[in-house]
Amino acid sequence: MARLNILRYPDPRLHTVARPVAAVDGRIRQLVDDLLETMYANDGVGLAATQVDVHERVLVMDTSEQRDQPLVMINPEITWRSDDFAVAEEGCLSVPQIYDRVERHARVKVQALGRDGQPFELDAEGLQAVCVQHEMDHLQGKVFVEYLSALKRDRIRTKLLKKTRDELRDR
Repeated sequence: MARLNILRYPDPRLHTVARPVAAVDGRIRQLVDDLLETMYANDGVGLAATQVDVHERVLVMDTSEQRDQPLVMINPEITWRSDDFAVAEEGCLSVPQIYDRVERHARVKVQALGRDGQPFELDAEGLQAVCVQHEMDHLQGKVFVEYLSALKRDRIRTKLLKKTRDELRDR
């Protein structure tokens, strides 16, 4: 397994729409393992392949308290959304140390393939529903800060670009 480099907002590659996975093979299973290792190493609850510059419809997440219940979704599709919404504070490994409130559907149903290539359906609510919608946004080339006002987005962009310049200068 390997820890992968996570793209940082506003990297334009984060806006790439992921293509479906044609076959769940050894390469995809290795990607899943690497995504899980990277997610856990960075204290994340979810990670989409787009965030590591692999533009295929693969995401991993673990919203359990013990961080011992990884969930793998290959070619996920939301098949149902509740009419009610919930607001939750979100963060993102691609937008480090930035958190803000985002409104999303309170419950969703998702169909996907697991690491083994077998189809399954998930009924998600609470943090799990937030996480799956957040990660699926990445597969569509969308970052959570796009739900925020233009002013907030510009401030975040400026802050992260400055941080990246400072890190490069200090190397």
